[in-house]
Amino acid sequence: MSTPTLEQYRGAIYGLAIGDALGWPKEGTGPVHVDGPVSDLPDPALYTDDTQMSLALARALLRAGDDSHETLMQAVAEEFVAWGMSLDNNRAPGATCMRAIGRLRAGAPWAEAGIASSKGCGTAMRTAPVGLYYHGNDDQLRDVARDSSLITHGHTCALAGGIATAFLVSRALDREDPSRMPAQLLEFAGGLCTEFDERIRQMQSLPLTGDPLPHCRTLGQGWVAEEAVALALYCFVRTPEDYRATVVAGANIEGDSDSVACIAGAISGAYNGERSLPPDWIRRIEDSDYLGQVAELLHAAWRQRHHIPSLGGDQS
Repeated sequence: MSTPTLEQYRGAIYGLAIGDALGWPKEGTGPVHVDGPVSDLPDPALYTDDTQMSLALARALLRAGDDSHETLMQAVAEEFVAWGMSLDNNRAPGATCMRAIGRLRAGAPWAEAGIASSKGCGTAMRTAPVGLYYHGNDDQLRDVARDSSLITHGHTCALAGGIATAFLVSRALDREDPSRMPAQLLEFAGGLCTEFDERIRQMQSLPLTGDPLPHCRTLGQGWVAEEAVALALYCFVRTPEDYRATVVAGANIEGDSDSVACIAGAISGAYNGERSLPPDWIRRIEDSDYLGQVAELLHAAWRQRHHIPSLGGDQS
C-alpha cells in the first residue's frame, strides 16, 4: 500500500465530477450528438445525480466511517434519503435509486430497501469515495462498497459494480500498472456475478489503439453496472496518463455517458492527481470549492485512520 497524496484525492473527486458534467449533455443521445462529439466542458458545468450521490456517500463516511458497520450503513441510508428529498435532486435521478429511497422513507431497513432485480449502474457511479476512505483495507472496502450498493440495488451485478469502482480507485492511488487492473479486479470482485466477469474479460480482449468508440459499442451502453465499469476501465487503460483523453472517450459513448465518464474520471484522477486535470475545468465545475474540501476531508480521515500525522501545509 502506498501513501496517497492529497493531490490524488483532489484528482479523484474533481475527476469524477468533471467527467460526470462532461458526459451529461451526450447522455442517451445515440451515435450523433446535436452539437457533435463532446470535447470541452460547459461553463458553468453542472454535474448530475452521479456526483450528488458520491458526495452523499462521502458525507456518510466522514460522519460515521469509524463507527460500527450498522451505524455507517444507517448514515449512508440517511444521506441518500436527504439527497432524494433535496431540491437539488433535479438532475434526472435514477428510478431504482428513487424507488429504494421511497422504501427507506416508508421504514424499510437499509438491507431490504434495494430493488432486487436491478443491476443498473447507480451503484458503480457513486462508490469512488469508498475507495478513497478505505484505501489499504480491502476487506472493509469490499464490505462497505457492497452494502452501500445494496441499499438501492439488489442484483449481484450491481453489487459487483459498486465494489469494482471503489477497488479501481484504490488501486489507482497505488499507481498500479493499469494493464494489470482488469485481472486484479476479476480476482477481487470476480465470482459474484457471471455477467460482470464476462464483460470485464471481453474488455480485456479489446485493442488499446485507434478510435475507442467502435470498441466501446461492443461493451454496451453503460446503463447496467457491468457495462459501465467495463467501459470506464477500457477508457482509462487506453490512455492511463491522460485524464482528458480518458474522460472525453467516456463522455462520447452511446448511452450512459455521464456515468461512464464519472467512473473513468475518478480512476484517472486518482491515478494522475489534480495536476493532470485542465485547470479551467476545475474552475468551471459546479461547487468547485466544496469538491476540493470533501477531497481534503477524505484525505485527512485516511491519514488519521492510518496514524500518519498532518504536516501542516504539506500536500502529500
